[in-house]
Amino acid sequence: MVLNYIWIAFFIIAFVIALVKLTVMGDTTVFPAMMNSVFESSKTAFEISLGLTGVLAFWLGVMKIGEKGGIVNAMARLLSPVFSRLFPDIPKGHPVTGSIFMNIAANMLGLDNAATPLGLKAMEQLQELNPKKDTATNPMIMFLVLNTSGLTLIPISIMVYRAQLHAAQPTDVFIPILLATFFSTLAGIIITSIYQKINLLNRVMLSTLGGMLAVVALIIYGFGQLDKDTMNVVSTSVANILLMTIITAFILAGVRKKINVYEAFIEGAKDGFTTAVRIIPYLVAILVGIAVFRASGAMEMLVDGVAWVVNACGGNTDFVGALPTALMKPLSGSGSRGMMIDAMTTYGADSFVGRLSCIFQGSTDTTFYILAVYFGSVSIKYTRHAVACGLLADLAGTVAAIAIAYMFF
Repeated sequence: MVLNYIWIAFFIIAFVIALVKLTVMGDTTVFPAMMNSVFESSKTAFEISLGLTGVLAFWLGVMKIGEKGGIVNAMARLLSPVFSRLFPDIPKGHPVTGSIFMNIAANMLGLDNAATPLGLKAMEQLQELNPKKDTATNPMIMFLVLNTSGLTLIPISIMVYRAQLHAAQPTDVFIPILLATFFSTLAGIIITSIYQKINLLNRVMLSTLGGMLAVVALIIYGFGQLDKDTMNVVSTSVANILLMTIITAFILAGVRKKINVYEAFIEGAKDGFTTAVRIIPYLVAILVGIAVFRASGAMEMLVDGVAWVVNACGGNTDFVGALPTALMKPLSGSGSRGMMIDAMTTYGADSFVGRLSCIFQGSTDTTFYILAVYFGSVSIKYTRHAVACGLLADLAGTVAAIAIAYMFF
């Protein structure tokens, strides 16, 4: 329901602003720009879905091998103590816990192409447990918030962009991004747990969150000892080695169970095509709404308004130049990436705004895109508190990013 109102608001606000620009300011380009954005974003939505088809087919095929080979069930049993508390409505040992873990692990390593199909597989399994097929369940919402809060341990693409734009030290945002994304994820878990009345104050959850904090600290220390070139090589190599290890392990598990691995892969891959087709309308809806809102100038006015308020309150407005990246990130990954590159190009890769825009880009994920794709894949209409929890986690990540940027730079 919330997503419905937000989508309507995109168009109404954009239309009103464009009308004012035309009648008051004589801007005759605004409506053509908006309509061009409609056609371009519709095309982009289809191309994204088309591009996902092959990747979805491959990874859902691999997951089917993992299911029949027993690995997914083994992971579900291993994670049961933690997941039974974080996802109390999922039966203990259910295979979906293995799928959720695989998705989260891929996200943490920055492997977007692997994370999306694994996440869609998890959503399909969660839908099987859903008594109301058109309404999001608590486990679905917790799972999506873990995705939208964007916990990423290796933000390799951001560091590559910084290197291309001649940053003196492309990796200097690594630790700030890691800290900001950790706080975003932690806030997302806490906020969703409050909504869902989940008790986090128990030994298992406290030790798990403490362990995550220790891992983050260890990674920060380890990568802090490396130079920029070595860090890029190590992070890329580790991520891809782990990914190939998972694929090989799944295949070997299938061989060990004496299943027809090839047939299992084909069976799972068929689902990839149907899933990719099913999400097209949802992608078109959300991407067109965002594009119209941006083309009308509403996003620019929002940023200027924030700058005015901060300035009126006597606050430091240094961060405002990077704010378009933060505001765009929940709406569009490619849009926020463009904002980040624009900020580094305009202000300099090593400027405060340039660095902060990178931290914004790495601290959260594309909330509305994820909600549209994941809920759309299982035809969920009523999202309940998913949007509120996702956006509050984004807000926590944004605030943390600003504070951390002032602390580091």
